[in-house]
Amino acid sequence: MSLISVEDALKRVLAGIAKPVEIERVALGDCAGRTLGEDVGATRDQPPFPASAMDGYAVRSTDTATIPATLHVIGASVAGARFGGKVGPGKAVRIFTGAPLPEGADAVVLQEDTTRDCDQVTVKEAAKASRHIRPAGLDFRSGDVLLKAGQRLDARHISLAAAMGHGSLLVYERPRVAILATGDELVRPGDPMGPDQIAASSLPAIAAMVAKAGGEPIDLGIARDNLDDLNERLRAARDAEADILVTLGGASVGDHDLVQKALTAHGMELDFWQVALRPGKPLMHGSFQGTTVLGLPGNPVSSFVCAILFLVPAIRALSGDPAAGDDPTEPAILGEDLPPNAMRQDYMRASLATERVSWEAHRPVVRPHPVQDSSMLRLLATSEALLIRPPHAEAAKAGDECRIIKLSRYC
Repeated sequence: MSLISVEDALKRVLAGIAKPVEIERVALGDCAGRTLGEDVGATRDQPPFPASAMDGYAVRSTDTATIPATLHVIGASVAGARFGGKVGPGKAVRIFTGAPLPEGADAVVLQEDTTRDCDQVTVKEAAKASRHIRPAGLDFRSGDVLLKAGQRLDARHISLAAAMGHGSLLVYERPRVAILATGDELVRPGDPMGPDQIAASSLPAIAAMVAKAGGEPIDLGIARDNLDDLNERLRAARDAEADILVTLGGASVGDHDLVQKALTAHGMELDFWQVALRPGKPLMHGSFQGTTVLGLPGNPVSSFVCAILFLVPAIRALSGDPAAGDDPTEPAILGEDLPPNAMRQDYMRASLATERVSWEAHRPVVRPHPVQDSSMLRLLATSEALLIRPPHAEAAKAGDECRIIKLSRYC
């Protein structure tokens, strides 16, 4: 099977997702990271009444036309408890930020522009009509649709939904992502290791990325390099009713790479298993008993890059996100010269800095690490971005434009 491009591979992964997961109603406090399943409208005006924007006194502006003006204080309006009377000629009401404006008043005098003596207040600055007042519906009106289906919810959206009068929302379920590491050399992080073994570092890393993307990670553990163990783990994936099965390692064609063979025996329909990218060439995609299969490379950096490029978009597509396949890259400027690139699209771990180009403008400047060995997790942990080098890219100079993926979006 020949190498396919990153773009073609992503299209095929997303095309293999027939429909999103189901929708469920979830308490507002549990909606962070979920994708909204319906349009959401406001149930009331915000604010629902004219409100003071400052601490001070609610007055009739005409009563302060001549300064100083001494007015009789007849009560107070506080947040949650309005003044029930009316502000007539020569009267004032003590008012606090967010409190309803009393009937008859049309302005608020700032507290610092007054002096108070018992129930008399002297206004030292003329009040202008509507000054320091938030009109009813300033933020939004009842019926305004402010959140759209497909919106990925964060703290800002949750705050808005609460202000709109909603205590729960219809959101897409979290896609269930079963994660299976493979290899005799792997040991769970923290467990005792033999002299020829290493920690299965990709297992918790991919689980964390799944959770960040809005999925529910299901840890299937580590399968040994034999078909019996693999078959048992694949049955566990089926029983878990996973929407996506992610395998880590074992998807190539070596003597110990048995994942593809085991999945095929269970009826997997293989789509592709080699992509023209670095790191991450041996990437497998297929369908296994109605479950999307992504076979990521065993190399931890390669699996991380492939998860960004293919797994995260797949989770978001299953979550009903219409922007799941959108380009995640953004422009930057090279901080150093680079040689020509070979035939595979390269994703180079890099540092990112912001440099001033004028008094008004700044630009992100990216510098790849001098060593790009795909086994080196320390470089990944200290990187802010992936610098993208297209296939057969010519040599580039410092100052040239380039494209990057910021890692903060995924970690």
